[in-house]
Amino acid sequence: MYAALVVVFIIGYLLIALEHPIKIDKSATALLLGMVMWVLFILGADALPFVVEKAAEHGHAGHLSDFVNAEILHHMGEIATTLFFLIGAMTIVELVDVHGGFSIITDRITSRDKKKLLWILSFVTFFMSAILDNLTTAIVMVLLLRKLVSDPKERWLYASMIIIAANAGGAWSPIGDITTIMLWVKGNVSTVSVIAYIILPSLVAMVLPLLLVSGKLKGQLEKVEAKTNAQENHVTKKERNMLFYLGVGGLIFVPIFKTITHLPPFIGMLFSLSILWIVTELMYNKKALDPQRQHRLPRILQRIDTPTILFFLGILMAVAVLQSTGILGDMANLLAEKVGNVNVINIVLGFLSSIVDNVPLVAAAQGMYEIIPIEYAQTLAPGHWDLNFIQDGAFWLLLTYCAGVGGSMLIIGSAAGVVVMGLEKINFGWYLKNITIIAALGYLAGAAVLIGELMLFDPAKVLHGIG
Repeated sequence: MYAALVVVFIIGYLLIALEHPIKIDKSATALLLGMVMWVLFILGADALPFVVEKAAEHGHAGHLSDFVNAEILHHMGEIATTLFFLIGAMTIVELVDVHGGFSIITDRITSRDKKKLLWILSFVTFFMSAILDNLTTAIVMVLLLRKLVSDPKERWLYASMIIIAANAGGAWSPIGDITTIMLWVKGNVSTVSVIAYIILPSLVAMVLPLLLVSGKLKGQLEKVEAKTNAQENHVTKKERNMLFYLGVGGLIFVPIFKTITHLPPFIGMLFSLSILWIVTELMYNKKALDPQRQHRLPRILQRIDTPTILFFLGILMAVAVLQSTGILGDMANLLAEKVGNVNVINIVLGFLSSIVDNVPLVAAAQGMYEIIPIEYAQTLAPGHWDLNFIQDGAFWLLLTYCAGVGGSMLIIGSAAGVVVMGLEKINFGWYLKNITIIAALGYLAGAAVLIGELMLFDPAKVLHGIG
């Protein structure tokens, strides 16, 4: 039965990775995979010694179905915190976008110097993706790019740097990338440690490719003919600005809320969303507009990427089976025995994240390794293997960086890359030939910086006073 679960998971994983060739949405595949895994789990529970033993420990001896149902509820509680966080964040970003709020930033970028424009776009993307998310930022910046760069082939260089900058920027913020969100929500890393340890490596991972790509650009850009803006003018500039600052402020408020209250992050996100909802209701109540022209929040909810939410649900439920059956624990022990180096493990995971989706990779890593309690860590000798897995430990910080930045090495390796590929019709082969090595150099350079930081400023000592 253990083998059957692993085989089914691998087949589902491959189908997700081959989403485009087989023309089946990865969300459908992930959802089916998650449900099939739980069905196999409950049907074969009595053939899984680890499960039988664990059920007896929890008072479910002879009632394995009760134990499996209890496991489902336990995992769904953890998964729901991530899903509600994502729903809230997606809705806030969509609300700001549909009212033209991001034009506050994009309208100020007007340089015609090719190199200067590349640096401006890259740094704006880097910091925007830390506040919003790398996918939304990539879309906004590519749409802006079309207004500034007329040559499609030249635009591919700019778009490629947007992918690299968006992924690097999302990695150092607790709300900038889905994998960082997953690690932050579960408590593997904290707000302060993510920013303090990962911002410099992420900056290196962007700046090195930026230096190399900018060397390919010379001269001034031709002026792009402005297109008529057909957007309905039913929101004033003051209202647009208000929604932008409330939306961005609400997103920034979430990590602060978690730090002050110690409540799960989704509570802070939904709190911010509720404020924006009330504000937009009051705003539209003053306008004599046809309901079809109003962008109230219930209408915005129809625009959020629900398939992505279902993808996360399916893949996290599938990984939960591997965790509940002890398979991930066995893999963790094998890696510790055969590799025994968290740096190597995470760098390899980063390379894998450019080939396959980084969400299940991070979910699997979270299932393989438990967060070591501080009380237990204080009893360990300096340099003990388990110290890598305390909150903000070296393993979790490296995983945050590697999973977030590693996806830039292939254009299909991140959500930002896939959406830019679709918007700009960038060839996989062109990106592989012109950008992959550049992105890989940035990734490895950033990883080296982070490893150096962890050696000089051991999180166990600096953050927890251990050792």
